[in-house]
Order: sequence, then structure tokens, then C-alpha cells
Amino acid sequence: MALNNIFKYFVPKDRVFFPLFEQASANLIKCGETLVEAVKTSDLKRRNELFKLINDLEHKGDEITHQLYLELSKNFITPFDREDIHSLASAIDDIADYIQGSANRMELYNVTVMTDPIVKLAELVHQGCIDVDKAVRELKNLKNIRIITDSCVRINSMENQADYVFERAVAHLFDYEDDAKTIIKYKEVLAALETATDRCEDAANVMESILVKNA
Repeated sequence: MALNNIFKYFVPKDRVFFPLFEQASANLIKCGETLVEAVKTSDLKRRNELFKLINDLEHKGDEITHQLYLELSKNFITPFDREDIHSLASAIDDIADYIQGSANRMELYNVTVMTDPIVKLAELVHQGCIDVDKAVRELKNLKNIRIITDSCVRINSMENQADYVFERAVAHLFDYEDDAKTIIKYKEVLAALETATDRCEDAANVMESILVKNA
């Protein structure tokens, strides 16, 4: 029996980190679905309400992340590498940050017409949040490794698709939009959404690293 497997018998079942990670990833799904609803509604008042909700959810995510960091500083024994706990908490927090950043740019730059690429990228971000949550929930026992790896593969595929949507959308802006301010506004929104998918991939990479270290 490998030393790591023997050691697991002597490590108490974690009752701190995994519940916090699951809270963070569940909050992430709410951020993603709220973003999709916001870009799909034509009711500007409702959209602004949803933008405010995204801000509230991002602040809630910040509180969970700070609690994770606090527990990391207090606990000697952790369920996996301290660096990985920190990296995963940061990656999940960054996804929420860029979802909020996307919403803020739409609101501040008065982007009221939601183009197909904006809607598609928002949907991809939401998909990434769902897969991050699925993988996070399997970390506590590492029995269903296939679920984690499949989620990470889907996240990588989603990020590649987001790159394609982003690049095509920006090319379309330069080809067919003459107003420089409009180009800048839409490019900023698209870039924030695409970066949110990058952060989903960062979270997937951390979880794949955890799997390798605990195999």
C-alpha cells in the first residue's frame, strides 16, 4: 500500500475546507446563471437588478474565499496540498470576479444591445461554472475520479470554444463597426467574458494537479 494511502487513514475527515469549496462553487453557478439571464432579458430594469445581484454574489464569494484563506492559516492538517487549496480558492474567486467585471462593463459602458457572441460567451461561462462545481464536489473522497476528469475535459473544450467565439466576434467588430467607441466597449465586454472562461480552465488545471498528487 502506498504511503499516501496509509496516511489517509490517519488524517481526520475534513469538515472545513470541502464545505467551503462547495459553497464557493455553488455560488459560482448562481453567478453564471444570473449573468445568462441578464444578457438574455430585454427588460433593462430587470437587467440592472440582475447586475446588482451579480455584485452581491461576488461579494459573497469573496467572503467564502477569505474564510478559506483564514482556515488555511489556522489548520496544520489539510486534505491536500496547501498551495493547491490556495490556488483553487483563488481560481474560483477569479471566475466570479470576471463575471462581475463583465456585468459591470455592460452597465458602465451602457451596452444595452446584447449581441449573439455576448450571449454565447455568457452561456459558456455558465457551463464552465457548472462543471467546476461538479468536479469540486467529487474532491472530498476522490472515489469518482472519472467525474472530475470528465468535467475538466469539458471545461478545456469550453474554453477553446470561447476563444473561437471571442476571436470571431472581435474580427466582426473591426470589419463591420465604424464607431471606435462602440468597438472598444464591446471588445472590453467580450474580453472580460472570455477571461472568465480562462479562469474556469485555471480551476480545472488545479483539480487535475490534485488528482495527480493523490493518485
